[in-house]
Amino acid sequence: MSALGHTSQRRPNRLLAFLGRAFARPSFVIGFAIIACSILLALCPQVFAPYDPLAFDMTAIQQPPSLAHPFGTDNFGRDVLSRVIWAYRVDMQMALLATIFALTIGVTAGAFVGYYGGIADTIFGRCVDAIITFPFLVLVIAIVAVLGPGLVNMYIAITMVNWVYYARLTRAEIMTQKANDYAAAGRVLGFSDRRIIFRHLLPNAISPVIVYWMTDMALAILLGSSLGYLGLGAQPPAAEWGVLISEGRNFLLTAWWMSLMPGVAIVLTGLGFSLLGDALADLLRAKGR
Repeated sequence: MSALGHTSQRRPNRLLAFLGRAFARPSFVIGFAIIACSILLALCPQVFAPYDPLAFDMTAIQQPPSLAHPFGTDNFGRDVLSRVIWAYRVDMQMALLATIFALTIGVTAGAFVGYYGGIADTIFGRCVDAIITFPFLVLVIAIVAVLGPGLVNMYIAITMVNWVYYARLTRAEIMTQKANDYAAAGRVLGFSDRRIIFRHLLPNAISPVIVYWMTDMALAILLGSSLGYLGLGAQPPAAEWGVLISEGRNFLLTAWWMSLMPGVAIVLTGLGFSLLGDALADLLRAKGR
């Protein structure tokens, strides 16, 4: 059998072994189950939501949790369970879109800066210092306030601030990896810098970035919900957890379920991403040893 055949067989075997170790960890199983359910609800909310999330029912205003409405109803008679389920689509979208652009830009910039160093590294350092001087949330709120409320402007604001954290992490990992013998061998063999960076260095440096990304998606949901609560993220009547909590804040004593149920959804989803990230970190550290 050819060497290529051996390589193609080893990769599935390594993947199966990694998945076996992963599903042997309770934290990975719990985190994976929570995120899998969250993705399913985000993709097919119409299947699981018992009512139209925007439909008013003036005969069922602020009804407590019951068999007909397990999470109760809000001040317009809308079913809170349906609104929480439909909010998964918006909030999971925020978790992805608020981080994926920062991840892409940050990893690319960090890889080139870490590999070439020199004046690019100096400019990058000054840029990072200028951004991280300000508190993350304050800077994002300031940018959204300038651009205007809305999800798109929120994604732009988070990307403008958040990419530096991915870039710093990638830069540090690339600088470590380029000192290894395989990087020097690639240069001796005449490989292009782009090939060395993206086919050799980055695959070996990406693991900590992926772990950070898992945690960052949980933080993106918290940030997006906070901006929605402040009126700078998703806008009513859209079903989004921060918006739902904001709508229920004036009824905490008479209709506590309006704010409690979306808050529980935020905590559970954030917990899922955190458990998944922690489990991946442990697995990758064990693999490194």
